[in-house]
Amino acid sequence: MYFRKTGPIPPFWVVISSLFSHLKFAFTPYLCPRQAGIRQALKNCNHVATKFSKETYLYWYELMQLIRQFESMAEEKYKMEGKIRGFFHAYIGQEAIAAGCMTATRSEDPFITGYRDHGLALAKGISANACMAELYGKATGVAKGKGGSMHFFGKEERFFGGNGIVGSQIGTGAGLAFAEKYKGTDNVALTFFGDGAARQGILHEVFNLAMLWKLPVVFICENNNYAMGTSVERSSNVVDIYKLADAYEMPGDSIDGMSAEAVHESVARAVKRAREGGGPTLLEIKTYRYKGHSISDPQKYRTKEEVEEYKQRDPIQQVLNTILTKKMAAQAEIDAINKRVNDTVAASVKFAEESPWPDDSEVLKDIYIDKNYPFIVD
Repeated sequence: MYFRKTGPIPPFWVVISSLFSHLKFAFTPYLCPRQAGIRQALKNCNHVATKFSKETYLYWYELMQLIRQFESMAEEKYKMEGKIRGFFHAYIGQEAIAAGCMTATRSEDPFITGYRDHGLALAKGISANACMAELYGKATGVAKGKGGSMHFFGKEERFFGGNGIVGSQIGTGAGLAFAEKYKGTDNVALTFFGDGAARQGILHEVFNLAMLWKLPVVFICENNNYAMGTSVERSSNVVDIYKLADAYEMPGDSIDGMSAEAVHESVARAVKRAREGGGPTLLEIKTYRYKGHSISDPQKYRTKEEVEEYKQRDPIQQVLNTILTKKMAAQAEIDAINKRVNDTVAASVKFAEESPWPDDSEVLKDIYIDKNYPFIVD
């Protein structure tokens, strides 16, 4: 409906597409049932009822528990023992987004996000060992100990960061989508960014081209209300971020980010549209981070009462309540999941602490693709 022919593709997009077109990936699909849902914003799609199985709920519960316990342990190692340093942005409170996105997509679908990346990296299948080792700065880390908290990356898992520049991933995510379209796949790129990054100018340039070229991308704004510490109301005249899509005739929707079910339904709908050639969607997923923007944030911009109010809608507890209320699993099975998660996190700490530091010879590697790049060194 909105498509029109364009001239030659600018060199930037050719570079992006060629960058990913030669990569080979190996996947282990998660065999969880997937059904598409419908929200009012996309009225042109046919309604498909969504029924979530016991396996789906147990998967959500275990994944969200893994993310939360991993983040809690890492924060302890940072604050109490000083074994993790530098920037650190926890995903605690936002776990339903990762859970719902995973069951609404395929393992081939690339994900890219900003620097609050631990939860999505774990969801995409990067091991807790590799993630914890990266936080420790060890050679066995997911980025060889060179990236730290903000730069997780897994080529085989189709997780492309972990990006430290605010909003930069919006453009790269569109590039990933362009590469998939250029290669003729039906994969869909999920591009995550926060409410603060929605203020970046790159968003508008990318939205325009993504709609013009009908790129297979779902833009997901994880709106946790405060960016670094400034509320949406104080930083934008448009407080409903999904309405930014209107200027580009892009479908947009506002989603309850504390509900794994709501996230799954909205993402599944948008992904279905993209796979069928309908182009991008903007989803504003309203969530809440229980922790500060970063580990050093004093959080003076909000009250403790507000945080506690959101905790009453905790996504993990909601899923657990559904499991127990509908008798999908006995308490013994839940206890077994909790033990498995705790063991995995404990093992990741042991792995990180026993892993070696990067060798000095690694300092100039993985910077330029040219192995003989003429670095100036002493």
